[in-house]
Amino acid sequence: MLSVTDKIQIPLSEFSFTFARSGGPGGQNVNKVNSKAVMRWAISSSPSISDEVRARFVSKYASRLTLEGDLVLTSQRYRDQIGNIDDCLAKVTEMLLSVAHRPVVRKATKPTLGSKIRRVETKSQNSIKKQQRRRPSSDD
Repeated sequence: MLSVTDKIQIPLSEFSFTFARSGGPGGQNVNKVNSKAVMRWAISSSPSISDEVRARFVSKYASRLTLEGDLVLTSQRYRDQIGNIDDCLAKVTEMLLSVAHRPVVRKATKPTLGSKIRRVETKSQNSIKKQQRRRPSSDD
């Protein structure tokens, strides 16, 4: 069971893993062992998450989903399958945590009277500063 929050708990049976040969350093072992983990999760049909969380997940991570609505993640950070499986599950947990809570809607506010006055004073001070940088006129 993958526990993300109290309300989001996903059974491991929803995830399917396949393994492939990973690239990178490792010597001769790299050519013999399938240690790269490729995880697929059918998020579009998963009963473990609410529709609201699913909608936020799909909108935020649309580039990582297939046309069928499956999430595909890979990991080849570690040299063994178990480490890469755990890494994939950690990635999913992090992704779900980022969309688990509804974002707070920003309330538009008006500038205060003091900030308006400070803005106008700063503008006039900058204007005076720039006027003093000019050459004196030939009329003087």
